[in-house]
Amino acid sequence: MTRALAPWAARVPRLLDFEVEFPKWMMEVLGPEMAGLGTNGKFLPEANLAETEKAVEVTVELPGMKPEEVKVEIKGEQLWITGEKKEEKEEKGKTFHRVERRAGMFRRIFALPVEVVQEKIEARFTEGVLKVTLPKAEKVAPKQIEVKA
Repeated sequence: MTRALAPWAARVPRLLDFEVEFPKWMMEVLGPEMAGLGTNGKFLPEANLAETEKAVEVTVELPGMKPEEVKVEIKGEQLWITGEKKEEKEEKGKTFHRVERRAGMFRRIFALPVEVVQEKIEARFTEGVLKVTLPKAEKVAPKQIEVKA
């Protein structure tokens, strides 16, 4: 009876919460080896987003990829990193007992926590790791205005 009285929205988890929590649940239930199944077998590179005093830094692991296979864009207040990891060709005469390496198109979108200077953004690709440095915009110091009588 009480279930019927509860609002519908309260019974259904928010989609964003589900998207964030699902991989954690998979890890807890199935262990780290099977947790990747939550991505439907597609390649989804892992990333870190950090903020320093002068910049925002985004680091993305892209093993086996080349710089020309990755596209970095600023769209509004978001950083978009897209690309495609090519699938290796199947080799004849081999029997695969385990396949964990993923391939395919990917897109990572990061909401930037602060305003950045778009003209000074740098992206470097070294040994399979993409590091994007986004310098913070200078903030105008608050100015006190005298109130006259």
